[in-house]
Amino acid sequence: MSTTAELLKGAAELFPDEVVTSAHVRHFELPAGAGRFALITLDNGFDHTKPTTFGPASLANLNAAIDQVEAEAARGEIVAAGITGKPFIFAVGADLKGVELLRNHDEALAIGKGGHDVFKRLSALAVPTFAYYNGAAMGGGVEVGLHCTYRTVSKALPAFSLPEVFLGLVPGWGGCALLPNLIGAEKAVQVIIENSLNQNRQLKGKQVFELGIADAIFEGADFLERSLVWTAGVLNGSVAVERPEIDRGEGWDAAVAKGRAIADSKVHGAAPAAYRALEIIEAAKDGDLQKGFDAEDQALADLIMGGELRSGIYSFNLVQKRAKRPAGAPDKSLARPVTKVGVVGAGLMASQLALLFLRRLEVPVVLTDIDQERVDKGVGYVHGEIEKLLGKGRINQDKANRLKGLVSGVLDKAEGFADADFIIEAVFEEMSVKQKVFAEVEAVAPAHAILATNTSSLSVSEMASKLRHPERVVGFHFFNPVAILPLLEIVRGEQTDDASLATAFGVARKLKKTAVLTKDAPAFVVNRILTRFMGEIQNVIDEGTSVETAEKAVEPLGLPMSPLVLLELVGPAIGLHVSETLNRAFPERFTVSPNLKAVVEAGKRGFYVYKPENGFKPELDPEVAALLKQGDTVLTEQQVRDRVLDAVAQEIGLMLEEGVVAEAQDIDLCLITGAGWPFHLGGITPYLDREGVSERVNGKRFLAQGVASVPA
Repeated sequence: MSTTAELLKGAAELFPDEVVTSAHVRHFELPAGAGRFALITLDNGFDHTKPTTFGPASLANLNAAIDQVEAEAARGEIVAAGITGKPFIFAVGADLKGVELLRNHDEALAIGKGGHDVFKRLSALAVPTFAYYNGAAMGGGVEVGLHCTYRTVSKALPAFSLPEVFLGLVPGWGGCALLPNLIGAEKAVQVIIENSLNQNRQLKGKQVFELGIADAIFEGADFLERSLVWTAGVLNGSVAVERPEIDRGEGWDAAVAKGRAIADSKVHGAAPAAYRALEIIEAAKDGDLQKGFDAEDQALADLIMGGELRSGIYSFNLVQKRAKRPAGAPDKSLARPVTKVGVVGAGLMASQLALLFLRRLEVPVVLTDIDQERVDKGVGYVHGEIEKLLGKGRINQDKANRLKGLVSGVLDKAEGFADADFIIEAVFEEMSVKQKVFAEVEAVAPAHAILATNTSSLSVSEMASKLRHPERVVGFHFFNPVAILPLLEIVRGEQTDDASLATAFGVARKLKKTAVLTKDAPAFVVNRILTRFMGEIQNVIDEGTSVETAEKAVEPLGLPMSPLVLLELVGPAIGLHVSETLNRAFPERFTVSPNLKAVVEAGKRGFYVYKPENGFKPELDPEVAALLKQGDTVLTEQQVRDRVLDAVAQEIGLMLEEGVVAEAQDIDLCLITGAGWPFHLGGITPYLDREGVSERVNGKRFLAQGVASVPA
């Protein structure tokens, strides 16, 4: 049997570029004469912008620190030991760059086992151990603390989670076995499954304490000092730590069943991680921790060698790294300052945009529309949303007053836009209307002002073609709801200059949006792919396949919602409009469904009705069913899925040939951040590669082997 040190040495050789975390041990006397204490501090030598992680060499350092502390405890030189992090960071788990390099099951097993072997030594020491969660803690960072006897948490802690299931893993260094045995299965399922599958929802310090993960909570300013006073109290008996009894009966089973229902609703059985985590939680009911740790090792190794995790890490890198350095963006130094924003239109989309610019830029924002009533309604919406933020305690009264004072509405564009630096239109999606608006704006706006369009599918170049200065027009396409979806497609028209584009990217950064540069091609990225995807679903329904079969066919993709529920959210009229735009551009691939047309003409909001007696599940609206005219070609779910995926693979291949975006990675980044496509798929191209669709349709993979997949 290999020792832990040998396991970690072998793993470290695979990962020469690890950012190594050191584990410093220092000693001091605890308050109130409680005795000599050893504190291990995890620190990778960088500031908080480079969080501390655990790669094999880092685990080896922690192992060596525990060797020292274990010897001191055995000799009676210390009364307790603790572990904490560098300023603002406790530790954020396994180093994913190292996980990507693992090539076989044995290497993956060694990483799981290595982490367990090191961490569980904290609970085996001859003295009590304490974890002080002083800052961000995720994954293995949370788990190392779970192996300790006691835990405290900082009230200022901004982010605490077990995000593994979100990435396609399980909490594999003790999380699945220890957490339910500490706080009960119901709360553990919330943290491990529910929060993870809800876009990796984070806990704050207060929630960590309320859930019972931490035994005490202290202010951030003097967190460690207060934690050490508390530690002394625990050791000398003046502080009693009480934990509720765990329900190991029906409550545990019900929690696991609830977790399965959550996983089914989110991934429809299409990704294994959540189900593997639930199996371990289920088995942890009898409190046999070693059995749980062994199951975690196996699950970790299996999942590391599977496609979902590689796709999850790929997605994570897209969102964390590529999104911060958009491909093709001009030099930042060319960007001009934006000190006032104009919004043409005061409807819901325009009002949402006004609110976003106001909150992120904190500069004057002025809305215009065709009558005073609409202008007042738009400004009223923004004021109402600011009041909601105030009510929730997200901003204080001074900030609310200041923001309200910065937003205004006028009818006269000359009055509103004469000193604006950035003007965005959000009016009706009709070329002639948008051209007219831009002509009016150009006549009154300063020469340097950027003219941005929120069009979802129309040509930015054509929109700018009648202006004196088309070089300052840029596409700035947001996704609905604006406050939630991060994507911003920035479209370069044929004549857009670098300064205008750089300014657009600069604004996007301040808006905290994920900006992707796209060519001025019909419907840009997300809407083009979704319209092809939805169009193929519509085609099979029109040809004769039932609505239910067509919808169920794409469930294995684990999308956030079914195609026809998405159509309802977008609005059938908008869906029809985009399909007509694309049909004009590419009639051989994009169809206009006569059934969709009939649904729109009948004024229906979608294909479904939702009745309380059926638990508000979507049911085909009888009135829509009566409108449908279908052929007699009935396909199976597999045939539908093949048709849909083939169409999407073909479209993405053509978009890359046309240079709509720089690389397949940008397609995936757009679908993840603009359409909520699953992390575990890597967006779409890794899934198409994994399923063999890319090669079947285009004769080649979108991504090289080893990118979002196991290395060859």
